Amino acid sequence: MPSADRVGIESSQGRLQDRRPVSVIDIGSNSIRLVIYEGIARSPTVLFNEKMLAGLGRGIVTTGELDPQGTRRALEEFRRFRALSEQAGAQSLHVVATAAAREAKNGPDFIHRAEEILGTPIKVLSGRQEAYYSALGVISAFYKADGIVGDLGGGSLELVDVKAETIGEGITLPLGGLRLRDMAGESLNASIEITQREIARATWLDQGEGRPFYCVGGTWRNLARLHMCANHYPLEVMHHYEMDPAGSIAFLKRVARGDIDKMRGIEGVSKSRRALLPYGATVLLEIIRVAKPSKIILSANGVREGYLHSLLSEEEQKADPLISAAEELALLRSRSVTHAHELAEWAGEAFKALGIEETENEARYRRAACLLADIGWRAHPEYRGTQSLNIIAHGSFIGIDHPGRAFIALTNLFRHEGVFDDSLSPELRKLATPVYAERARLLGGLMRVVYLLSASMPGVIPRLKWQHRPDGSLALLVPRDRADLMGERPHGRMAQLAKLTGKNLVLDVAEE
Repeated sequence: MPSADRVGIESSQGRLQDRRPVSVIDIGSNSIRLVIYEGIARSPTVLFNEKMLAGLGRGIVTTGELDPQGTRRALEEFRRFRALSEQAGAQSLHVVATAAAREAKNGPDFIHRAEEILGTPIKVLSGRQEAYYSALGVISAFYKADGIVGDLGGGSLELVDVKAETIGEGITLPLGGLRLRDMAGESLNASIEITQREIARATWLDQGEGRPFYCVGGTWRNLARLHMCANHYPLEVMHHYEMDPAGSIAFLKRVARGDIDKMRGIEGVSKSRRALLPYGATVLLEIIRVAKPSKIILSANGVREGYLHSLLSEEEQKADPLISAAEELALLRSRSVTHAHELAEWAGEAFKALGIEETENEARYRRAACLLADIGWRAHPEYRGTQSLNIIAHGSFIGIDHPGRAFIALTNLFRHEGVFDDSLSPELRKLATPVYAERARLLGGLMRVVYLLSASMPGVIPRLKWQHRPDGSLALLVPRDRADLMGERPHGRMAQLAKLTGKNLVLDVAEE
């Protein structure tokens, strides 16, 4: 009989049984981060995440060497990172290093000492490689990304053009927060001139006009967090948070002036990060001026996730990250993953029968909502809707924008709470847009009908067929051998759906 410890690891149903943990350490110019993932997957789940702000690149402009104190602290922390990786059962440890390590005179010595501690080779990325993995991180996190990726670290800024799975022109510029501050002698005015001069070297940046600009890196994420607070944004999820370029200029100029001490939410930014915010704002302002992007979009994925994505097979890379994540959560939390897939297929047929046309993204979001329709079943009945909404609204999903996330969350709220209560989650309904909010009611209403016919178990839903009748009604037909599933409550739910759609909908038994 296995020990209690092994049972806890091997028998837990909260994790996917076919995954083996993998660790990635990212040695940046400002921060060093260990991320242990559940496994190599299209939509990777984080098991453990720890960061230290070592500031390796501090002072490198004047000394040409890594910061001594940062070096000492980093090497000490690597022992912990290796131990944590082993404790989590990671089958492999991948380590990448970026600008500071590749440019410092004592970089090779630091890397050699780090390799001895970590017990694995360290991949010191060239500027081109860093840009490539940053771009790949964005490609992995967005459905058909199309725009310019900007990865702002402590030592450098990588700019690269992406379109779907194609990585185009790229450039590495010495505009990382620590580097820019050192080059400017901590003068914010001087940093503007340096930024303008360096950005001008990206002669192709005007190709970003009218396309999104994807922001990667801790400084820009903290900027976005302040922007969220300033605008009382209702969803505290960083990935795919969007900023309007023109509407953000006044905010960015205030930060670039260093006027941040009294900004709403500033207490949530560490002091070491806080000092770099004006330089990050300065760089973003210049990019907006030159590239003229349609919107600024934040990415939670960067070099680490791009590197992990590169380890997938070509077939795995082409999978939809949102659908992959929804399938995994359905497997982990629903009563029947087969039922979830059946519901997803049937809902598509229902939308066609009701004459509802969908864009590609709307169809993806509808499918994901169905896959996640039963993840809250273990909660108390009165809280299943709220729990499902919270899990989805704040989940670590990629490949979806915030209105789409709100649509999926609301669908599952309506599925449990009913479709006619206008007091339900008004902030998310506003974020979802009127079209998505009404679409969520409809899909939730459909789920409420078939739940009473299927008990969230497989086998019945694929046999439910729609029939347009001569009298203008639309009937949902239950197979005759399952006629006993009919009853007062299913008929009542169908009447509610009819009222919601304004159509003559009926529930009936199929003829022999």
